[in-house]
Amino acid sequence: MTSALSTLTSSWPSDHSDSLVGSDPLPGQLDRWLAAHGAELVATRRHIHAHPELSGQEFGTAELVAEKLRAAGLSPRLLPRGNGLLCDIGEGDRVVALRADLDALPLPDIKDVPYRSTRDGVTHACGHDVHTTVVLGTGLALAQLARDGQLDGRVRLIFQPSEEKTPQGAPEMIGFGALQDVSAIYALHCDPRLPVGLLGVRPGPITAAADILEVELTGPGGHTSRPHLTVDLVNALSKMVTDVPALLNRRVDPRAGLVMVFGAIGAGEAANAIPNTGFARATVRVLNRDVWRTLPDLVTELVHDALAGTGAKANVKYTRGVPPAINDRMANAVLAGAASAALGADQVVETEISLGGEDFAFYLDQVPGALARLGVGVPGSGKVVDLHQSGFDVDERAIGYGIRVLTHTALAAAATA
Repeated sequence: MTSALSTLTSSWPSDHSDSLVGSDPLPGQLDRWLAAHGAELVATRRHIHAHPELSGQEFGTAELVAEKLRAAGLSPRLLPRGNGLLCDIGEGDRVVALRADLDALPLPDIKDVPYRSTRDGVTHACGHDVHTTVVLGTGLALAQLARDGQLDGRVRLIFQPSEEKTPQGAPEMIGFGALQDVSAIYALHCDPRLPVGLLGVRPGPITAAADILEVELTGPGGHTSRPHLTVDLVNALSKMVTDVPALLNRRVDPRAGLVMVFGAIGAGEAANAIPNTGFARATVRVLNRDVWRTLPDLVTELVHDALAGTGAKANVKYTRGVPPAINDRMANAVLAGAASAALGADQVVETEISLGGEDFAFYLDQVPGALARLGVGVPGSGKVVDLHQSGFDVDERAIGYGIRVLTHTALAAAATA
C-alpha cells in the first residue's frame, strides 16, 4: 500500500489555505483545500477502519462524523438511536443529497497495516470507511464554499447504518426525513477492479434486487426400501431446486436480468432412512423493477407447482431484500459530467452491471439519482482483493478523487435543481 500522506498530496499544490475562494476554477480550489486537509481525512478513514462497527451498532462512527461536522459550524441530526445522521449545508427549497454507509462486515481483518481492525471478526471489507470519509470530506469542503458564498442551494449529507444487513438502514433514514425536499441523490461505491483515479458510471440498472427464498418441506419419513409408502423428501427437494429456476426462466422475459440460485439444501442423516423434514434456501436477483414486484407470488406458485405430485408439504417464505438500483439517466449525466470536470473526461468510464444488491436502491425508488463506482485499485499491483474479502484495502488517494467528484456533482446538481 502506497504511503497515504505522500500519495494524497503529491499532485496537489503546497498552498494550505483553508479558503476555497480564489480566481482559480473549482478544481484548483479543491486542490488547495485537499492539500490542507488530506492528511486529516486519511487519518479519519484509518480511525474508522481500525474501529469498525457492525450493522445497527454504528454509534462511535456516527458520533465521530457528527463531531467533525459540528466543528465546521454545521448542525447534524442524529437518528434517535444515535447510529446514523443527517446534515444540511446551505439554503434552498430543493435539496441535493449525498449518501454514505457506516457499517462494517463480520469478517476478520488479515491485513498487516497500522490501521488494521482492533475488533476481532469485524472489518470494513466493503469500503464503507472510504464512503463515509468521502462524504464527510465533501461536506466539509461544501461548508467552506457556503461560508465563502459559493454554494448556491442546499446539500444534505446522509450517513446511514445497516447497509449490509436486513433490515437495511435506507428505509429508516427515509423515515427520518432523509429525502424530504430532495430533488436528486448521489453515492459512490468502492470498486477494487478500477484503478484509483477512475470513476465508473452507468445509466439505468447498475445493481440487482436481491431477495431470499426459504422453503421447508415435511413428510411422514420412512425406510428407503419402501419409498412408495411414504414421501421421498430428498427426491422432492432435488426436483424443486432443479425445476423452479428453470420454470422461472420460462415465465419471465430474459431481458429482465433474472437469476435464481440455491445456496443451501439439507435433509436427513442416514443413508437408509427417508427424512421427514428438509429445507432449501436461495437468492433471487433481478434488474427489472416491474418484474421484481411480481416475484413473491410467482416464485411461491412455482415452488408448489414443482412439488405437485410428490406428496411433500411446503412452507414457503419469500423475504424482500433490496430493489434494483436503477440510475436516472439525467442524474447519471450530471454525475458523469461533474466527474469529467473533476478528474478529466478520460478518467470517467462505463462500469458493468452487477447482480449484487445495494440498498441505495431504496432512495432511487423515490427520487432521481445515480450510483457510481470509485476506483480504489492500486495501479500495477497485479492483484485484486475483491469486496467482502478479509484482505480488502484501498489506495487512499481515492478519498481525494471521491471528494472532487461529489463536490462537483453537488454543485452541478444544485444549479439544476
